[in-house]
Amino acid sequence: MLEEALAEIRAAASLEALQEIKVRFLGKKGRLTQAFKAMKGLGPEERKARGQELNRIKQAIEQALAEREAEIKAAELEARLEREREDVSLPGLALAPGGYHVATQILDELVNVFRRMGYQAVTGPEAEDEFHNFDALNIPPHHPARDMWDTFWLEDGHLLRTHTSPMQVRYMEAHTPPFQIVVPGKVYRHEATDATHEAMFHQLEGLAVGEGITLAHLKGALLTMARALYGEEARVRLQPSFFPFVEPGVEFLVWWTNPRTGEGSWLELGGAGMVHPAVFKAADDAREKAGRPRVYENVTGFAFGLGVERIAMLRYGIPDIRYFYSNRLAFLRQFPRP
Repeated sequence: MLEEALAEIRAAASLEALQEIKVRFLGKKGRLTQAFKAMKGLGPEERKARGQELNRIKQAIEQALAEREAEIKAAELEARLEREREDVSLPGLALAPGGYHVATQILDELVNVFRRMGYQAVTGPEAEDEFHNFDALNIPPHHPARDMWDTFWLEDGHLLRTHTSPMQVRYMEAHTPPFQIVVPGKVYRHEATDATHEAMFHQLEGLAVGEGITLAHLKGALLTMARALYGEEARVRLQPSFFPFVEPGVEFLVWWTNPRTGEGSWLELGGAGMVHPAVFKAADDAREKAGRPRVYENVTGFAFGLGVERIAMLRYGIPDIRYFYSNRLAFLRQFPRP
């Protein structure tokens, strides 16, 4: 029986054939099972000897079945791999590469300009608290920017920041002067969108604090930025304006010659001014509350903010700010990163 079983197992060519052999010899009605049942009529000594012999045969058959099953599975796997083999020498499918959004390109360019002037780029939270977004920046409670119609308020009392200026106070709370920083990031306004207004856009905030800083330093920084953006012929003009967190406040304009028409004009890029004493006081008060010394009583500083999309619109002649975020690839592909 053992020789017959081993011969059939060696000749089995599939797992199905192997299963049939297993049932025929080891199943409930199998030959070896019947041999075990036939031991009932034997005497004790003979039954013991016969049982040992049958167990040896059973173990040999089971081992042979397991070994042959492994061989068959290995052969089937090898055949499948050969059958489904990929020709890796064939050229693959080329995927279209992504690119940087035009607003990201302008923002990176601005940050790099100020880094060359010694500024550090920092970022802050987009979900801001009322203190840093309004109170610390000298924006009074009755200011319309606090209204539900102008700002995205969250249920926990926070809001989506309306400008990047909150980082002025946040940075001053944790650092001592002198320092120069720029803050790139997204800001949010609850307003109807049109060709020149969007609910989300990018700003670049700048802040420089130290002893003896004047409006002349501000103009020098803006002139360096303007020449980097529009060429060495660019000029900067400051004209009086009002912003609650600076005193005096100015709007800064750049004289720019349109390369398409050759005509020059003054372009408003953003607001700026000398940091308001109330902002310095708010930063010192927050530092004192946190157990830090007051350090902003004998320093001055300037701050500025500009809209990134506006610069892109002026540079490339984009007529509608909504084009930036409409996800039209035909529009975005016009501005590959150099």
